[in-house]
Amino acid sequence: MYQQMIFPNLPVNDVEVSKKFFTELGYTINPQFTTDDCAAVVVSDTIVVMLLARTRYADFTEKTIADATTTSEVLLCLSAESREKVDELVDRAIAAGGTATGKTQDMGFMYGRAFDDPDGHTWEIMWMDPAAVQG
Repeated sequence: MYQQMIFPNLPVNDVEVSKKFFTELGYTINPQFTTDDCAAVVVSDTIVVMLLARTRYADFTEKTIADATTTSEVLLCLSAESREKVDELVDRAIAAGGTATGKTQDMGFMYGRAFDDPDGHTWEIMWMDPAAVQG
């Protein structure tokens, strides 16, 4: 069965700083699609985040590029396999230079926390009890 992929493209101030941040979270960089002005961060088999230097990002849009430290452009949400994995990833992000943001959301069947990466993009990490999803 075909698995659709997603390639979120994010403007960053320093590609090397961003690469270091995301590899410290445990993700890998695909060198085949990485240059001096962009990096392909492999999150999973179906998610690849493209980190583009602001000048490279401008090649793809005529719109003003948001400054994610002052403007919310998008909320990126990734699932985690457990509550502990939520905490583990968010804690690693903070240790790697990210900033905790928002409030911890604990609804029993669902648990989430969030961080901003060094460029201000907000990443929400959440776990949901599989029994709750099945109804």
